[in-house]
Amino acid sequence: MNINWSALADTAAVSFGITVAVVATFALGVLGLSRREAATEAAGTASPATTGTLALAGATVCFAACAAAVAYGLTLIAA
Repeated sequence: MNINWSALADTAAVSFGITVAVVATFALGVLGLSRREAATEAAGTASPATTGTLALAGATVCFAACAAAVAYGLTLIAA
């Protein structure tokens, strides 16, 4: 039995890097939702539709990127 340790280390490094990237992206999405909530509370009488729109858009992009990474990983496993 011959184990290709270089390929194993490469796979582990890429797996770790992608995991950190997905977790950081998800955390940025949660931060965006938190910022939107804070902006809505600070606005008071302003329309909730206009406050925190950029933060909500950023959070949506972050969550979509996380979902895309998970879907891609599942297709790799299923293939």
